[in-house]
Amino acid sequence: MTTTALSRHWPAEGLTRVPYWIYSDRDLYDEEQERIFRGPSWSFLCLEAELPGPNSYRRSSLGAMPVVVTRDNEGNLHAFENRCAHRGSLLVLNESGEARDIICVYHNWSYDLSGSLTGVAFRKGLGGKGGMPADCRPETQGPRKLRIATLCGLVFGTLAADAPSLAHYLGPEIESRIRRVMRAPVKLLGGYSQTLPSNWKLYMENVKDTYHASLLHTFFTTFRLNRLSQKGGIVVSDCGGHHVSYSFAADSGGKEYEQAGMRAAQEGFGLEAPQLLEAVDEYGDGIGLQILSVFPAFVLQQTRNSLAVRRLVPQGLDKTELVWTCFGFASDDEEMTERRLRQANLIGPAGYISMEDGAAPGFVQRAAATAGDRLSVVEMGGASVASDDNRVTEAAVRGFWKAYRRQMGI
Repeated sequence: MTTTALSRHWPAEGLTRVPYWIYSDRDLYDEEQERIFRGPSWSFLCLEAELPGPNSYRRSSLGAMPVVVTRDNEGNLHAFENRCAHRGSLLVLNESGEARDIICVYHNWSYDLSGSLTGVAFRKGLGGKGGMPADCRPETQGPRKLRIATLCGLVFGTLAADAPSLAHYLGPEIESRIRRVMRAPVKLLGGYSQTLPSNWKLYMENVKDTYHASLLHTFFTTFRLNRLSQKGGIVVSDCGGHHVSYSFAADSGGKEYEQAGMRAAQEGFGLEAPQLLEAVDEYGDGIGLQILSVFPAFVLQQTRNSLAVRRLVPQGLDKTELVWTCFGFASDDEEMTERRLRQANLIGPAGYISMEDGAAPGFVQRAAATAGDRLSVVEMGGASVASDDNRVTEAAVRGFWKAYRRQMGI
C-alpha cells in the first residue's frame, strides 16, 4: 500500500466491522484501480448483443479506465484502453457505432479494431521537413489490450496476464446461476445511466445486502414482491466476492412487517395499472427475484420478468456512474417483450424499487465523511461468509470485504 493507506489497519473484530475511512481515502482509491480493476479481476464490459455485427464497437470501462470493445470484420471480439498512443486523447467518443478502423479526432492517428496503431498522420513530414525520426516507435505507448472471455452473451475483460480463467474466477455455483438467467440469445430493450453521490464500494455493499431490501423498498414490501418471510437464501462464492440472493415468488401472506410497524409496509396502497406486476414463471423454478454480483462491480438481475445487467464505473471518491442495460431474449413473443418493458419501470434511476438504492449509499457517504475513525457494524447473521437458506444476514457483505481485503493486502 502507499502513503496514507500504509498506516491503515483493519479493525480487530474482522469482517463484522468496516472502517468508514475506507470510503474517503484518496490513496486507497488510486490503489484500488491498480490492484483490483487493473489487477487479476474479471470485469464485465458489455453484452455481446451490444456488438451486433462485424466492424462494430462500444465504449465501456475497467474501473475508472475508459475502454473500447469491438467486433472486427471476422467477428472476433477485442477490448483495449480508450487512449491514443500520441497525446492520450480518447479514441472513441460515441457510445457505440460501426467502423472499419478508429481515428483519433485530435491528430488523426489511426488504429485497427484490435487496438493496434496503424497510421500516423504526416509521419514522414512534408516536403522533406518535419515528421518523426525513423527510429521513433510510438506503438510502444499504444492502448493497453485486455484479455477477453465470454459467458452466455456476457463479455468480461482483464488486463492481468496472471488472472485465472473466467470459469475458475466465477466458480461453478455462480456460473450456474448466470446460466440460469442467460438461457437464450439476448435481445436488447434499452438502458439507463445514473450518477451516484457515493463511493463505488457503498453501492456494491448495497447490492449484496439482503437485509435491507424489504426494509428500504416500500414497493417490494407493500406489494409483496420480496419480504424476508418469503422462502429464499443467499449463495456466497468461496472467494467471498461473488454472491447470489434469491427469493421465491410465493408469498406466505404473513403480517410480520405490519405488526412491527415497518415503514416499508404501507396498507391501503394499490396500483392504477395492476398489470405491471403480472408475471410468468419463465424459468420454471418459482424464483421471482435473483440478484447476482461478480466482484468487483457487476450485477445481473431478474426481478420477475424484468432482466438487466448493471455496470459500475468509479468516477472519484464520492462519485460513481451506474449503467443499466435491460434485455429480453430473441425468442420472446410480443406479449413477453411488452411484459418486460412494463416491468422495467421497477428498476433504473426512477424505478419503483431501485430508486432508493440510488440515494441510500449517498446518505452513508455524507454521514461517514466526518467519522473516519468509527466503524460500521456488519453483524447480522454473525460473522459467517457462507451461503445460507435465509436472507436476514449480511454474509454477502462480509464476503465482499473478504475478497477486497485479499486483493488490497489490508
